[in-house]
Order: sequence, then C-alpha cells, then structure tokens
Amino acid sequence: MKAVALTHYLPIKNPSALLDVDLPRPTPDGHDLLVSVKAISVNPVDTKIRAPKDIIEKTPRVLGWDASGIVDAVGPDASLFKPGDAVYYAGDITRSGSNAEFQLIDERIVGAKPKSLGFAEAAALPLTTLTAYEALFDRLRIDRDGADKGQSILIIGAGGGVGSIGIQLAKAAGLVVIATASRPETESWVRELGADHVVNHRKPMVEQVRALGFQHMDHIAIFNDMRHWETAVELIRPQGGIVSIDDTDLPMPMDGMKMKAASLHWEFMFARAMHQTPDMIEQHNLLNYVADEIDAGHIRTTLDTVFSPINAENIRAAHALIETGKAKGKIVVEGW
Repeated sequence: MKAVALTHYLPIKNPSALLDVDLPRPTPDGHDLLVSVKAISVNPVDTKIRAPKDIIEKTPRVLGWDASGIVDAVGPDASLFKPGDAVYYAGDITRSGSNAEFQLIDERIVGAKPKSLGFAEAAALPLTTLTAYEALFDRLRIDRDGADKGQSILIIGAGGGVGSIGIQLAKAAGLVVIATASRPETESWVRELGADHVVNHRKPMVEQVRALGFQHMDHIAIFNDMRHWETAVELIRPQGGIVSIDDTDLPMPMDGMKMKAASLHWEFMFARAMHQTPDMIEQHNLLNYVADEIDAGHIRTTLDTVFSPINAENIRAAHALIETGKAKGKIVVEGW
C-alpha cells in the first residue's frame, strides 16, 4: 500500500522530512477494523512528533491522527461495523497513523461518518471534536444538554481546530462564549461559529474581558499554549475550572488557584486508547453523537483548506502551514 512516512526527524522544508513509501497492507485482528483511508487531516500533534531530533527509525514511521474512510475488513472480535461502512476517527498515538492507504484502528474509538459530509469534511473533525468535547463535558463537567445555560466560558485560542469545535459545543450547551482571536480573519471566523464576544489574546485580556462586564469566568479553556496562564488564573471565578490541552513547558504558578479553590484539568484525547481504559468505547459513542448533531445541522465542519492527493509533498505543505501558527480551521489532504 502507499503511505507517507518518515525515517529521520527533520525540518519541514527538507524534502526528506516526509517521504512517499510502499508498506505491507495490514490484516485486522481482535477489535480492529482495516479502513481504506479516503482523507486525512493534519494537526499540531503531527508537527510536534515530527519535530527535529536525533532519532532514526529502523522502519518508516507513519504519522496522522485524523481520518475518514470505508471499512475494508474487520477483526474476529469486531461487532460495531462491517465492510462497506463509512467511518471517521482520530486514532491511537501508540500505533501506526492514518497517512496510509489502509489503517488498522480499534472499532471502539471509531464513529460512523456523518451522512451529510464528504470524506474531506469528515476527516477535519475527529481529533479536535474529541478533544473539545472531552475538555468541556468530561473534564470541566459542563452539562451537555443545557443545565448550565447562561454560564460563561473563555476559550483561549478559539480560532484553531479545537477552539472552532469548542465554540459550537459550548453554544449548543447554552453557554455565553468569549473567544480569543488576534487577526481580522480569525475574529470573523469565531463570530461566524457563534462566539458572543471576541477579545484579542495579543493584548491584555483581563481588561478586555472586564470591559465586557465579566469580573470572572465560570470556565476557561486554554486551547493554544500556556503563555496566558496567569491571565486565566486571574479571570477564573472562585471554585471555577480551567482545562488545558497544551504542554507544561512554561511556569504555572498555583498560588492563585489555591486561594480560589479553583481546579485545573488536563485533556489528552489519546488517553483512553493509549491506556485501554474501561470506558474506551465512549469515543465511539461521542463520535456517533457528534455525527448526528452535524446531520441535524447543529454543528458544522471546521474544514478550511484541502490539498490533494495524499502524498508526501502535500502533507509537507500541510505541516508547514500548521507551523506558521496562522491556520484557521482544519487542513485536510484527500484522495490517493
């Protein structure tokens, strides 16, 4: 099968950073599905893993943790899908990724593709949708069905892939959403997705939020990096909650959190699959729920840019765009 892989960890401008390769077609076992991949999406996790380092892979490593496609075959223990089913999923960071013609994936972290979307539109959704959903509803314990209607949330980094879904999920749950954006095009984007207010994260945010009439936020989601940690601590209400998806490579003083009895939550979408948690199938259920919401017109895809076909040149271009830090919505590569 065709695949795009790496053997050396190189800057993305190096033509050898990602290579077109031929690999053996795998065979499903256990709960695995063998999926014929039709479209893939590129995320910051891909660029972080591919970042230059002094490691040489003995066999080509396939990245990619967002895909849509058609089930080609199923393992003996699989019962949720059958050959011919259209699916979408993010995957398992401990296994070979989706930048290949065929991929093995545990059916318990796979959802039925939204019927109203094409493969490119569907591939834009899984990783960011799982991350945003788990961040808001599993970590911050916001009620998905509206019991917390009227509460406020500040979404920092709202214009990216996770934030673009987070805005929609928060609005669907009845929250008042303050989104951050620093460029005219991303401000327009987050307003289009439903943000009630927009503040610029490149300027002091405490003053901007309070000028809107909010002394504190009930919830804060940090969907870019931890440069805004002290701002988040200042703005979170006593006994409120902050969720983050970023690395812990910057100082995070906790005194302010302690004095407010506020909580900090980490969201890592791969945790369930990586640790084979007993509730692993919740990602299957979650993706099916979101597919139904999309087909009902309540949530829209966040696809922005499509490259075609799936090859090393186009995936390198997608990585380069992600690394600019200026991507709006999701970047998809479609078709072989």
